[in-house]
Amino acid sequence: MADLAEQVVVSRNEDESRWEAHVGGVLAGFAAYQVVDDDVVFTHTEVDPAFEGRGVGGALARGALDEVAQDDSLRVVPRCPFIKAWIARHPDYAALVRPTPP
Repeated sequence: MADLAEQVVVSRNEDESRWEAHVGGVLAGFAAYQVVDDDVVFTHTEVDPAFEGRGVGGALARGALDEVAQDDSLRVVPRCPFIKAWIARHPDYAALVRPTPP
């Protein structure tokens, strides 16, 4: 299967509280979130099985986190295992994560 990462269009759907990934106009996945004070809490990420393993999830994570990074006052709380693991594999995004108190 071909990698679709370059064809993914990521946009924020504030009405649904999620970032969405579209490929060719088709919803391929989403990352649900909640805004709590200055935190964007990622709660769940899902990629349609027809698009799994083709770079959609990574493009979705990158697009959502890049948008959060544009606002210096926001931090990320990655409760979603996918987003948490993606940030761990891409340490250049680690500065976005809200430090957990000791």
